[in-house]
Amino acid sequence: MIGPQIRVMVVDDHAVVREGYRRLLERQPDIEVVAEAHDGTSAYLRYRAVGPDVVIMDISMPGRGGIDAIRQIKQTDPRARILVFSVHAAASYAVQAIRAGARGYITKSSASNVLVESVRNVYDNKLTLCPEISHALAASHLDDGQPVIEQLSPREFEILRMIIDAKTNDEIAEAFCLTRKTIGNYHYSIKAKLGVKSDIDLIYHCMRHGLVEPMTDHDRV
Repeated sequence: MIGPQIRVMVVDDHAVVREGYRRLLERQPDIEVVAEAHDGTSAYLRYRAVGPDVVIMDISMPGRGGIDAIRQIKQTDPRARILVFSVHAAASYAVQAIRAGARGYITKSSASNVLVESVRNVYDNKLTLCPEISHALAASHLDDGQPVIEQLSPREFEILRMIIDAKTNDEIAEAFCLTRKTIGNYHYSIKAKLGVKSDIDLIYHCMRHGLVEPMTDHDRV
């Protein structure tokens, strides 16, 4: 007997990826994809318009990323059930996503059945982590206690993500509808919390915590 239909919204900045999710999920008799969005702002607007049961949210998207979209959606609807599906396997991303209000975090290297079962688990309001993230969280806290980077708020973490993506203060301010001065204050506060003095030190700090991948020779070509 088929249970209630789970209405899903897929948020990813790549149309081909969204189509792949749709084909996978709609093969399931209990799941229906009812909406798509390509960035954090459109995700928030589509959520308010459609009201899906579960949101599958990417993190790294143009402009306001997935973590800020999670925070904004949860402020509008505290009952929102959001599953992060991301390439990022660093513990800090998972911590910030869950702190913002996500009920699950799985990586894009997970098997397709993990995504499907995670949608069902999040629909049932169960906290869901893939093994890769569970292990990363355990290792992170065994090594460092609570890593300093986890002390950032979700908004600070999203701004940090854009800083290390080489976005200017003006670009970040436009994405968040804030003033350049406010972003400058966030920038200063983030460096102070992480105990670094320059943006170079900030990049190295993020590299040590898996938020930035070192450039390879292939990347320079």
